[in-house]
Amino acid sequence: MVEAVQDAGVVVTGAGGGIGAALARRFAAAGARVVVNDLDAGRAKAVADEIGGTAVPGDASAIVADARDALGGAVDVYCANAGVAFEDGDLGAALDEKSWAASWDVNLMAHVRAAHALLPDWLERGAGRFVSTVSAAGLLTMIGAPSYSVTKHGAYAFAEWLSLTYRHRGIKVHAICPQGVRTDMLAATGSAGDLVLQPTAIEPDAVADALLKGIDEDRFLILPHPEVAEYYQTRAATPDRWLAGMNRVQQQWEATR
Repeated sequence: MVEAVQDAGVVVTGAGGGIGAALARRFAAAGARVVVNDLDAGRAKAVADEIGGTAVPGDASAIVADARDALGGAVDVYCANAGVAFEDGDLGAALDEKSWAASWDVNLMAHVRAAHALLPDWLERGAGRFVSTVSAAGLLTMIGAPSYSVTKHGAYAFAEWLSLTYRHRGIKVHAICPQGVRTDMLAATGSAGDLVLQPTAIEPDAVADALLKGIDEDRFLILPHPEVAEYYQTRAATPDRWLAGMNRVQQQWEATR
């Protein structure tokens, strides 16, 4: 049992399925009071009913006040999990600006807006916990997904900034960076996901378990796929070698299309 989340008021966005639903179930099993958010009200209610939580459907960018009310006045843990991904090929055939804007809005700005709404209360109390579902693409990159990779880089950078700015004031921040996870989003990545992510894909429950372990150990960076740490070190230490290796993966992918 993770003492830090027992009886805590927890919000999980994008929790109608996939990683979000697994997080909601895991927090509830650990004794937390959970608000389940999703754009799909029916899916949010189904998960909330299953775990004895409360459904607060709607745009993840704008639900902090309603979630706080549902939890009796305070959010202790906020999981910025909602995200969007598109298979958008190379930059020459990339998505239009409307789709890029949707990626920025959901994958990054929803985190910024939530933090803006949460921080005044957290700083007054000297306690609060922000969990960002980033993806290994935010540490590394992902072939065939420029808008996802770029905005997830931004989400990771924002989580870092929150941690370095507020940790001495009682704010805990965690960035979860899995590779492939067997969800609808993985299925939507198409042939690039089949090549890079499917071979080592894990279940959403494994991501939830990794998060609770990371909270218990008070770690910022949480890697459900431990090998990502080695990739991240290689990327930082020898960027040209790493980019050449990723380009070989890109060429392999192009050969199958």
